[in-house]
Amino acid sequence: MTTITRLLIAGGLMISATAASAHSGHDASDSFTSGLLHPMLGLDHLLAMVAIGFWSVRQTATLKNSTPLFVVGGMILGAVIAWGGFSLPAVENGITLSVILAGVLVAAMTTLPTAVGGSLVAIFMVFHGFAHGAEMPTGAALMSYLAGFTVATLALTLAGRGLGALIHKMDKRYGVVFGGVVAATGAMLAAG
Repeated sequence: MTTITRLLIAGGLMISATAASAHSGHDASDSFTSGLLHPMLGLDHLLAMVAIGFWSVRQTATLKNSTPLFVVGGMILGAVIAWGGFSLPAVENGITLSVILAGVLVAAMTTLPTAVGGSLVAIFMVFHGFAHGAEMPTGAALMSYLAGFTVATLALTLAGRGLGALIHKMDKRYGVVFGGVVAATGAMLAAG
């Protein structure tokens, strides 16, 4: 099986996940696993984090290397806002917009200054983190749940970076297609 075939199959599997599975299946009996699975079970979370990692490959060395910190920092800040009992308006819209914009940034092969790119990533991840924090199962151990979704977030971001590095070595046009698929999927999530 060729690398392109594997990538197309992986993309098809990601797109075939339903929005309804995005935030289900939490089990407080294992807080770490619950936190670990939350970003992986939601198509919106999964696509945003993979696309941001993919996008980071073409950025300056500083932004590329700090992107995982911006992602995790934004996620933790969002979760703390939720756990503190504060509200965050338009959370689902922010999450959906992050998927669309991440796809557009990948498809357009956009490079941004470190301060702008890092801030954008962190702001969008606040919305994702708020959703993770607000949907923590009752009775879950906060630190274990936090550790779980932090590990998953880093894994998805770094997987996206690896995918981006591989595709940019092969043919950059596949990156444009990947970004277009992510943005289109985000638009479908917004419409659904």
